[in-house]
Amino acid sequence: MLHEKIASIVDKYEADREALIMILQDVQDTYHYLPEDALRYISERMDIPLTQLYAVATFYKAFSLTPEGEHTIRVCCGTACHVKGSDRIVSCLERELHIKEGGTTLDKKYTLKTVRCVGACSLAPIVLIDDEVHGRLNQDKAVRLVRPKKNKE
Repeated sequence: MLHEKIASIVDKYEADREALIMILQDVQDTYHYLPEDALRYISERMDIPLTQLYAVATFYKAFSLTPEGEHTIRVCCGTACHVKGSDRIVSCLERELHIKEGGTTLDKKYTLKTVRCVGACSLAPIVLIDDEVHGRLNQDKAVRLVRPKKNKE
């Protein structure tokens, strides 16, 4: 089953080496990480050394080699966000979700990450939930963003 899904992703890009990052992004979106079996399959199918795939996968922060949650919460910790309290938001979300930054909840629903800058400093501090941007947050607002999602699932 894994190889069928990976094969369809590789086929979508016609096994074009120039599409490697897009292929890895699609695999990441499908599995919420890059499974070793998937990387081995891509390596063989596209004739790319496995070490090169790992180099790409570990270079870009968007990729993970370990399973992540269904939803990713990213807290911006760039200068503007840091000055406006992003560290307190991270601590608050860690308590709410019972995980540390970089961790995933036991039910695999949420992964909490910090990022250096999302480029929207005028909205600081910022939290992204999946690809949804939430700005001008404080601890209470950040927790309210997560609680409804937790209760719905």
